[in-house]
Amino acid sequence: MQIKIAPSILSADFSNMGEAVKKIEKCGANLIHCDVMDGSFVEPITFGAQMIKNIRPLTNLPLDAHLMVEHPKTQIKFFADAGADIITVHYEACKKISDTYLEETLRLIKSYGVKCGAVVNPDVPVENIFPVFPLCDMVVIMSVYPGYAGQKFIPEVLDKVKKAREYAVRIGRPEMDIEVDGGVTEENAKTIKQAGANILVAGSAVFKAQDAAATIANLKR
Repeated sequence: MQIKIAPSILSADFSNMGEAVKKIEKCGANLIHCDVMDGSFVEPITFGAQMIKNIRPLTNLPLDAHLMVEHPKTQIKFFADAGADIITVHYEACKKISDTYLEETLRLIKSYGVKCGAVVNPDVPVENIFPVFPLCDMVVIMSVYPGYAGQKFIPEVLDKVKKAREYAVRIGRPEMDIEVDGGVTEENAKTIKQAGANILVAGSAVFKAQDAAATIANLKR
């Protein structure tokens, strides 16, 4: 299975975002991970659909919009129209609203012709999103608590990654994308991949590297 690297622009220089996006594409990134935070589901506020719209013409890479927001259903149209290629939403935010809100939101994303995914925080069993696996193009396992870049990887989530891959195989989706988000480094990437992940979100590891191309290549290897 191809290993893909999705640098998170949360760690980029916001005053020079266009050049940052162009650079990581040239350096071998496979996706661009866009961390959207609303100041409610998580404390910080980052950016909204306008950022996606602005960087869309600057790269051919898929834009991976990770919505860390309350009431994500209200935001789907904006991100789909802005050019997001995949939109992922948190189980925790959806569960607060209703037991069916996550499925409804995933179906809404797909209605726009955009890929969809469900996200779980480190303290949430991955089994909680098993019912929506058939709808998902990707599932995301958070390996830090969402909200801030530069946190350390939580190794206990590796068991969740294994369970997610095993369940994907069980339901006939062995090639399903499983993304790990948070604290990914050149030192732990091998262990994460061995657990079953094939997409690694790396923010600080890439944007703070002296040689981003070498770092991305090492993460893939």
